[in-house]
Amino acid sequence: MPPIDQITAFTSDQPVLTAVICVLALAVLALLCFAFRAALRATGRFLRTHVAPRPAEDILTIVAASIATGVSAQGMWRFSGDVLGFDGPLRLLLFAFIEVAVVTSAVRARRNMRENFSAGIDGVAVWALTCLTAVLSSMDARSPAEAVFRLSAPLVAAWLWERGMAIERHRITGRSRINWRITPERVLVRVGLAEVSDRTASEVDAHRRLTRVALAAKRARALRAAGASDRKMRAALAKLDRAMDQAVEHTGLAADPARQEALLSQIGALFNTSALIDLRPPVPWAPEPQEPPAAQGSPAVQGALPAASPAPAALLDDDDDEDIETADGAAPDPAPVVDTAQRAALIRAAREYWDRQIDRKFVPRAADIAHETGISPVAARELRALWKLEPRAHALIEAAYREHGIIDTGTFPAIETSERILTMNGSSPSPSA
Repeated sequence: MPPIDQITAFTSDQPVLTAVICVLALAVLALLCFAFRAALRATGRFLRTHVAPRPAEDILTIVAASIATGVSAQGMWRFSGDVLGFDGPLRLLLFAFIEVAVVTSAVRARRNMRENFSAGIDGVAVWALTCLTAVLSSMDARSPAEAVFRLSAPLVAAWLWERGMAIERHRITGRSRINWRITPERVLVRVGLAEVSDRTASEVDAHRRLTRVALAAKRARALRAAGASDRKMRAALAKLDRAMDQAVEHTGLAADPARQEALLSQIGALFNTSALIDLRPPVPWAPEPQEPPAAQGSPAVQGALPAASPAPAALLDDDDDEDIETADGAAPDPAPVVDTAQRAALIRAAREYWDRQIDRKFVPRAADIAHETGISPVAARELRALWKLEPRAHALIEAAYREHGIIDTGTFPAIETSERILTMNGSSPSPSA
């Protein structure tokens, strides 16, 4: 009898039981629909909250690590049955205990990374347990190829976990765990095939040509100061001349003020290297010296900086003849104590005045700085002793001494003239000259 005829006969014989069965079937079907709908909602919620925010590489890492862990678990299933003799429910409960421990340690290590920015001992446990399950799985292999496969599968899972942790670490801290000392970029920079900065090729070439000029000038000057032979001097001057010709030809040095300023800055820095040993910069961790109280009476300059400790002799040699006195010929009174903000404002005003005078090709005296800005004379001397070592100011001082014999004793212009100021006997040139 066909099934449809059996169902029809059963319905005719047992109508009540058939109705109950249909109601129960509809109820079960409704429950299955609700369960399936709830499962879809839960899956969608899980995807939106845990999968969608993650980048694609994290999702692929989790999938690949899960597959590798499954391969390792299948090897432990065979090992527990063939070597340990487990069977039935005992084998089902105990075969994957190492894989569960690996996953637990990986979860703990990720939590430690988020809270303490380090995987800690759980990160070490992941690698140790992975190596253990890899060795145990490969011991029950039937061929060398299978042994290599079962040995590599857990290690692949551990490596993918490690890379996922590295991405997590970089995302949280903004930096990698270590900085390699030997990288392709550093090797290329070391051999001169790459640049550290983002300068263009023309900028790099111009900088190198200007540096060659500055170094050649320093070499020629050192040979002249050491009293070198004429042959060495001719060779040094010829090298300087060639470097200068190439710089003018390829860098536009004759018409580019920025390149000229860069060349003067390099020459000023190279020619004054020995001045660095005389500098005494302030100690950053030294306590601020206690300033003496202001003397009775009106100070020479209201609001001046407090008198600092005596400056080193090497910094004040050029200003020893600048005796700053008051109107009645007496020494200036000690300056009153000022706060940090006022001191900074006075130093900024002195610096602005200095830059304006340097732009006018004047090197102001310490007395001029103190008079124009309200800074104390002693502080003005110290600031002038530091600022006059800068390339622009030093170039003015050296040009005045080299061309006109003017010593740095005060304010003077950088005189630009094609004729000599003094004759051989020191008298002024005649009008007909």
